[in-house]
Amino acid sequence: MSMHFKRLLPIPKDIREEMPLRADLVEAKREFDAQVAAIFRGEDSRRALIIGPCSADREDSVLEYMDRLAKLQEQVRDRLLIIPRVYTNKPRTKGTGYKGLLHNPDPEAGDDLLEGVKAIRRMHLRVIEETGFFTADEMLYPTNYQYLVDLLSYVAVGARSVENQEHRLVASGVPVPVGMKNPTAGSTSVMLNSIYAAQAKQGFIYRNWEVETEGNPLAHAVLRGYIGLDGRTYPNYHYEHLERLAERYTPDTYANPAVVVDCNHDNSGKRPLEQLRICKEVLDSCRRNESIDRLVRGFMVESYLEDGNQPVDGGVYGKSITDACLGWEKTERLILDLAERS
Repeated sequence: MSMHFKRLLPIPKDIREEMPLRADLVEAKREFDAQVAAIFRGEDSRRALIIGPCSADREDSVLEYMDRLAKLQEQVRDRLLIIPRVYTNKPRTKGTGYKGLLHNPDPEAGDDLLEGVKAIRRMHLRVIEETGFFTADEMLYPTNYQYLVDLLSYVAVGARSVENQEHRLVASGVPVPVGMKNPTAGSTSVMLNSIYAAQAKQGFIYRNWEVETEGNPLAHAVLRGYIGLDGRTYPNYHYEHLERLAERYTPDTYANPAVVVDCNHDNSGKRPLEQLRICKEVLDSCRRNESIDRLVRGFMVESYLEDGNQPVDGGVYGKSITDACLGWEKTERLILDLAERS
């Protein structure tokens, strides 16, 4: 069967003009982006913490979480720079049912994709305006990135997307750090090739335009563990993994070598309560090895108001409907411990 083209959606520029970032926040974003860039260039000794729900599914609970997170940032700002995860495109793993706020903006109203586009921008705008944070999202669909281009301070390319040429090319034109995850099979070479491509000047077709980019010197590695041939999950954050990566991921080939350790997913075996232990182990490795310490620039953590996860129709406020997350009390302890040890 062929595709059925239902209607032409507004171009991103029109949506950005209809739902603009407040003028007083434009300069604030430049200042925040400069801080983030300094961390990934190794000019700021703080570590970045990209933290929040696996999938940003509803405004009320996400905003309550972000409000709590903003208060905590004030306590740890000398050691950590928090970039909140507002992952509005994140689907369930098999790609059916819930496909992220973009495609499922209102469970009762159906899948109105124009409303979905507005819903994801509104979610990010509310977090920015009400907490002072600037946000992170996953670039699941490269052509949709432009709807959020003026709001995001961090972009992730997922394990199932990192080998895709369009993701690599678009990442080369993103003006903020882009984390390139290792693929689900775990290949470090694939991840490094993705970083190399994202850091290079590129020319390609994008949204029916011929575009050129200067390359993104802040594209970097995200280690998220991997799935073995036996179907089991395996970590790649241990001392030996980081040591070997530091030997290959060097400044003579890559600009600003940097690693963010994703403490959930296959690194935790999808056991979110392990995230605190993983952070501590990585920081111990940093203390024991200067090369590792220079390389590890941050952590990625999945957390929400409640521990664990639930079905899409579970109805528990602040509990993930995708991957299981760390609840708020444990999140607070993780952030305070991480700041103390950093």
